[in-house]
Amino acid sequence: MIDVLVAGGGPAGLATAIGCTLAGLSVVVAEPRGFPIDKACGEGLMPGALPRLAALGVEVTGHPIRGIRYRDARHRADATFRHGDGLGVRRTELHAAFAARAAELSIPIVPARVTSLAQDATGVTAGDIRGRFLVAADGLHSPVRRFLGLDPRPYPQPRYGLRRHYRAVPWTDLVEVHFAGDCEAYVTPVANDQVGIAVLGAGAGGGLDARLAQFPELVERLAGASPMSATRGAGPLRQDVRRRVAGRVLLVGDAAGYLDALTGEGIGAAVAQASVLARCLAADRPGDYERAWRRVTRKGWMLTSGLLWSRQQPLLSQRLVPAAARLPWLFAKIVNEVAWA
Repeated sequence: MIDVLVAGGGPAGLATAIGCTLAGLSVVVAEPRGFPIDKACGEGLMPGALPRLAALGVEVTGHPIRGIRYRDARHRADATFRHGDGLGVRRTELHAAFAARAAELSIPIVPARVTSLAQDATGVTAGDIRGRFLVAADGLHSPVRRFLGLDPRPYPQPRYGLRRHYRAVPWTDLVEVHFAGDCEAYVTPVANDQVGIAVLGAGAGGGLDARLAQFPELVERLAGASPMSATRGAGPLRQDVRRRVAGRVLLVGDAAGYLDALTGEGIGAAVAQASVLARCLAADRPGDYERAWRRVTRKGWMLTSGLLWSRQQPLLSQRLVPAAARLPWLFAKIVNEVAWA
């Protein structure tokens, strides 16, 4: 019997598998899709994520990101990172880096999808694999979470994300966040000749082009730029999961609960969760993970909650960028708190 079966071979799953392996546990990853796996996301790694990746031995390269810029039709506010740059990295390249590290550690990856399981006092059985623990890292709409009855109720104001890449020389080394109406457009430089555009908002109706039409300055910037990838979508984004431990099954990454991509700390949060989860399992104390998860996600969760709430208040939402422009010191403080959440 192995120590840990990880359901899902995305970044959160591979971070968990790598962390558990480095802690001396035997691991198998179940993932039915071929590598590398793509996903709709902003593709910006905050500075705080980079040392966490380095601690796992995951080496990533990308376009340096110096900070965050907020824009609306009339205002602009810039905040630079105070303690090192972040990175813009294509999701496929990030996943390839995780997969390369897993291969270096000889972590077995089997082409299987975990949709049901049985657990008892000594372990968990999924298909023909039995482990002392099972970690569900199977995404925003986790089949394992659903099987365990831990799925949250639908959120009354669901938000969705759409993403596409364009061949264009980045015009800034900041992540630009453009605000218009009830949605935001995120521009992330991911290479010297490529930018990623992600649009978040209530509903995904009309597609990415219709959403981008709300951002005339951005449309002008992209005039003549050819798309380099198909449009990918994700959502509903918010998942208020009640708990992350069910016996010998533990949830990590998006499967463990998710608020929104507003603040861009998703990968850093997933790797932080994976690290504390590995320590809990290495100590044979799975019940400690719930408290550890709350500790490493608290700051990011609070900051994202506050910004998301502000975006859902019509009068307050219109004042976010003007306020950031008038109070640059406060904007910079919030950005740097998020960067190292």
